Amino acid sequence: MPLSSHSPAAACQLLAPSRRTRLLTPCPRAGATPAAEASALVLPGALRAESLPRHVAVVMDGNARWARARGLPSAAGHEAGRRALEETVRLSRAWGVRALTAFAFSHENWSRPKVEVEFLMGLFERVIHESVAEFLRDGIRLRVIGDSSRLPDSLQKMAREAEEATRNNSQLDLTLAISYSGRRDIVQACQSLAQKVHDKVLRPEDIDESLFAAELETSPADEYEVPYPDLLIRTSGELRLSNFLLWQSAYSELFFTDTLWPDFGEDDYLEALVSFQNRDRRFGVRK
Repeated sequence: MPLSSHSPAAACQLLAPSRRTRLLTPCPRAGATPAAEASALVLPGALRAESLPRHVAVVMDGNARWARARGLPSAAGHEAGRRALEETVRLSRAWGVRALTAFAFSHENWSRPKVEVEFLMGLFERVIHESVAEFLRDGIRLRVIGDSSRLPDSLQKMAREAEEATRNNSQLDLTLAISYSGRRDIVQACQSLAQKVHDKVLRPEDIDESLFAAELETSPADEYEVPYPDLLIRTSGELRLSNFLLWQSAYSELFFTDTLWPDFGEDDYLEALVSFQNRDRRFGVRK
């Protein structure tokens, strides 16, 4: 992503980072107001602004297969996948999607060849570093979720600094799931609640869905709540969630495409959004 040397959020006060990103009231983007942003949206004719998903989650699958099909190393597929993510971020912001969560690296992916894992860790660090200035310019707020204890120290540091630098942005919430496991997320939430019961700051009968959700890694830390994914997209022809946002995707609409992630572009994204808009979301209620 191209870099910009000036940040409209540079003068905003920042808080110290925590396990979850702590966010302040976003500073307005230079020369832009919420009304101006809304009126500036230019949607493809097939999309309706009033029925866009607020939050889209993506399982970015197929990088290695894309590379193999071209006689290239897997690293080339991951680099191409980066470009597809950049385009999806750009389109999400341009079309008014408020949140995008991308499954970049699963907890199970640690079993991949060491050379590939090391390349991916370096790629994540480089992508975050090279994107911060653009995130500040375009009002994109970054969060990184997952088991950070297994990440290289330099990547952990880069993620914390990027979260801190972009925390006041409000145009698009971008979450990168790195070393993430939906099951692990649920387990750690249970452990946190169990510890609170043990410490007598919470009674078992007080635990409900809201309290449980507040312990998940995706839990909002301020008034700018990011809704659960309305639409979950998986590329490459696989028809499963692969341990991604298991609690959060309970009522997500699912969209599967045979397109490999590096080839996922504007037409594919538009197809997924149009499919979402044509669905009848009842949430268990008979209409």
